Order: sequence, then C-alpha cells, then structure tokens
Amino acid sequence: MVRYFTRLRVRRIYKWGGRSYHSGITQMCVEGQEAVTTVTPGQYILIEGNDDDNPFVAKLLKLFGDESHKQKKALVQWFLRLSEVPQNKKLLLGRSPHPQEIFYYLGRACDDEINVESILGTVHVRQDSSPVEPKGLRNSGFFPCFPIQATPSTPRTPRNATPSIPSRTVPARQPGNILEEARARLHVSSVPESLPCREQEFQDIYNFVESKVMDGTGGCMYISGVPGTGKTATVHEVIRCLQHASDMDEIPMFRFIEINGMKMTDPHQAYVQILQKLTGQKATADHAAALLEKRFSNPAPKKETTVLLVDELDLLWTRKQNVMYNLFDWPTRHHARLVVLTIANTMDLPERIMINRVASRLGLTRMSFQPYSFKQLQQIITSRLNKVKAFEEDAMQLVSRKVAALSGDARRCLDICRRATEICEHSASHPSTAGLVRMSHVMEALDEMFSSSYITAIRCASLQEQLFLRAVIAEFRRLGLEEATFQQVFVQHQALCRVEGLQPISVSEGLAVCQRLGACRLLLLEASRLDVLQRVRLNVSQDDVLYALKADRD
Repeated sequence: MVRYFTRLRVRRIYKWGGRSYHSGITQMCVEGQEAVTTVTPGQYILIEGNDDDNPFVAKLLKLFGDESHKQKKALVQWFLRLSEVPQNKKLLLGRSPHPQEIFYYLGRACDDEINVESILGTVHVRQDSSPVEPKGLRNSGFFPCFPIQATPSTPRTPRNATPSIPSRTVPARQPGNILEEARARLHVSSVPESLPCREQEFQDIYNFVESKVMDGTGGCMYISGVPGTGKTATVHEVIRCLQHASDMDEIPMFRFIEINGMKMTDPHQAYVQILQKLTGQKATADHAAALLEKRFSNPAPKKETTVLLVDELDLLWTRKQNVMYNLFDWPTRHHARLVVLTIANTMDLPERIMINRVASRLGLTRMSFQPYSFKQLQQIITSRLNKVKAFEEDAMQLVSRKVAALSGDARRCLDICRRATEICEHSASHPSTAGLVRMSHVMEALDEMFSSSYITAIRCASLQEQLFLRAVIAEFRRLGLEEATFQQVFVQHQALCRVEGLQPISVSEGLAVCQRLGACRLLLLEASRLDVLQRVRLNVSQDDVLYALKADRD
C-alpha cells in the first residue's frame, strides 16, 4: 500500500509567469529531505485531506488570482479513492477494483475551487484502458477508472481473518401450507413490502433529510415514541429511498452511518464508532471525540453530507451529558454538513437531561410516533399477510384490540399472531388439514404470552407492591430511561397513593416493599447499597406488568 507524504513539514513558494506571487511551486521536506515540486495545470495533485496518510487526489485545471488577492485559488477536477466510493456505487463496476484505483467524480457535493496552500504536491496517475466501462456507470457520476502508479507492497499474512460460510447447496425449504407462509410473513425480521399507517411521518422525515442534503447544510431531528411504533423501520425506509434518489443522480451523494446505544458498553463508545464508520480510523474515545470535533468544525474542500442515525439515544446518557450535547450541537456548526436523526422512547428527553446547556438553543425538529390503534394494528397484520388468508376476521380484531389496549406495540402483536398460527397448526390432526386461525387460538396465545410465573406473582402481590410497580413504569416513562433510583420511584408511589385515596407509606415501608419485589425477581436492585439512592430496574417487560395489573383490576 502506498503512503503519501507522511509526517510532512511544508513551506511553499508560488510563481506565475516568472513572477513570484506565492502560487505554483511547492517546496517541501518529506521525512527530512528537501524536494521542490513544480505544479502546473494539467497535472494530478495531492491535496490536504482529513489526515496526513490519506490526502485527496485531483487534477489541476486552472490557477487564477493576482497580487491583489490575499488567497490564490485553483480549479480542480476531483477523483475518489476506492475507500471513498459508496458500496452501492462499487456494485455498478461489475468487477473487483484495484485497491489503488481512483475514480473520476462528477458529483455536486464538492467545491471544485481550492486554496493553493492546500496543495501538497504532484502524483503520477496512469489511465488503465483494460477495464470496460459498465453500462450505467457513467450516469452514477463515477467514470472512468485510474489506478495510482506505485511500487507493489509486500503481501501480508492475514491475521484473525473471518472464515467464509459455504454457499447453500440446497435451496431453503419453502412454506408447506398457508399457516407456515403466514408465520414467515409475520416474523419481525421479515421485510414488509410497505410501511402502512406511517405515511405522514415518512414524508416529514424524508423532506427534512432531503432538504439538508440538497442545501449542503446540517440539522437534527428528534424522533420519539413508545417501543414498537415503527420509528426505526420508518427511518430506514427513508434512507433507502434517499439512497436510490442519489443513485439516480436526483440528489447529491451523501454518506449514511448508524449507531445504536443498546450495542455500546459505554456511551463514550459512540465517538469511537462514528469515527470508525466515517474514516475507518480506530482511536480511543477521547481522541475520537477530538477528531470528530475538528472534522465538524473546520471547512474542507471535499466534504459530502453525512447522515447519522442514533438509535436508543436515551442509553447514551452520562452525568456530564457531553455525548448527547455533542450529538445535538455538531449539526449546528457552519461547516459540519451533518444531519443527525435521533430516536428515543420519551418525548422531552432533551429538555429533561440537557436543560441547562442545550434546550434554549437546540432548534430541534421534532417527530412523535403515537402508539398504534387497533385499526392500525389490524391494517399492519393484513399488509404483512398480503392476501394470505390465514386468520378469521374476528381473531384478527381480537389480537389487535388486546395489544392496542396495552401498549400499541406492533412487534408484540406480530408475535402473538405467529404463536396463534402454531397453536392452530398443532391442534389439527395433520398440518395440511389445519384451517384458519380462530378466536380460540388467539385467546390461547394471549394466555401463554401473559401467563408466566412473573404475571402470577404480580397478580398475587399486595396492593402497595402493585402500586410500586406502577410507580416504576411511570418514572421510567417520565425519564425516558430503563433505570431510576428508589427515591425517584418513591415520589411517584406517593402520588399514586393520593390518587387512589390511600394513606401514603413511609420511606422505610417503601424500602421494604421494594426489597420484597426484588426478592421475587420482579425488580433488579443495586446490591451495593440499600438507601434511597439504590438503583431500580424492571426484570419483566412493561407490557407484562400492565397486562397483569389490568387483568387484576378487571
């Protein structure tokens, strides 16, 4: 692999027409040895990039300016390295490109005028006439192909290589009956043909991101809603449609990266993941934060818009709140060209967590996903099945109404429907003779879903213990987090007692209630402390708690 001008110490002198105007000749010291490089139009040049090891490549077209100008300019034609080409564009080649190949770029995202001070020197580029330009590649904005001339490097033995999985020799088994087909379509991992009931949210998010990409500006959208309401799926569909529009050259090229707070052991790992996905560079959290701060604060001649999706934002909370603060603040920088889409479960998370530093100046665009109604859940099931007649109409209405009454979680609705198809199939004498899923099958699936030992324990709990569980859920929804202190929950418990017309219990009695729920493993309690600052988590899903408490009241 070629290394270009590492550890550069540069001083420059420039000439035009024999007169010294500080623009045209670059004199530099490369690793301690002086070299003089004359730069003239028509040559291929290296331009300062985001790091010293990977300068940009371009062809110098024109030098302009005179003595009255404080800064001399150069007009260039950009080329992209293989690492800068999006994966969907690489597929258009129809072949494996050379690792040092560069691509002629006609996109609109890069400024073709640069300051001559950013020119590092010249590079030799030879045209490779052997590849045949694939049909459709020219329309993508990348053509033709040139490899950078260099001495071949010594092959290195791969270490920690990931073994490949052999190709499937036998095709996957096709569904044997209608119920198997329905089960496959209702799986949460199955990609539906459309996203019903979220058309308006889709259009609003699409318009927001499209306008930022077209204008080359930055911005942040905060998307909130309870789990299972289609937030992440809608954003992914928006990005897929925008990438298709970029492939068709309808909008400028942009880069999409995604991080998920649930997949990080520490919130500061967000910096590491963002930097690695942007540049391929690995760094510590502090170093990555500094590099990202520099990247989004300083102008660059060749910078395309980056669209960053941050899922499970509420899990990136820190005591100093610096991770969330930076994610909301970076898009406001003038040269950032960063669009951030954040997804969380509570509506007012920015104000609750960052009220002192950010709330007054965020200027967030907000999007709220409401829980699905029973009609919307029914429409989602029908859309997933796509004319596969596997459910009786009454059975479909029953599961939709039950889930809508609890949380409106579409994923829970799909899981219940899949279990109902299994019960229906097993109740028949032979799978091929199984009929449609009826209400009795749905009721059995509902009972299974909500009849665990945890549900029984909640139903058998005392009134104060049930109120304490309700207080835990109320506080989690208020914070937008899945964890709270006993003190925070106790305040909610006191309020619920007053609403129910009950005498509020003391702190010591509340601690005893909390300990009993922990002994039943309905709550997970911090073992290192037993005071009011003890942290509390649920060990069961909120849906199970709400179902048990609702059924107990009924």
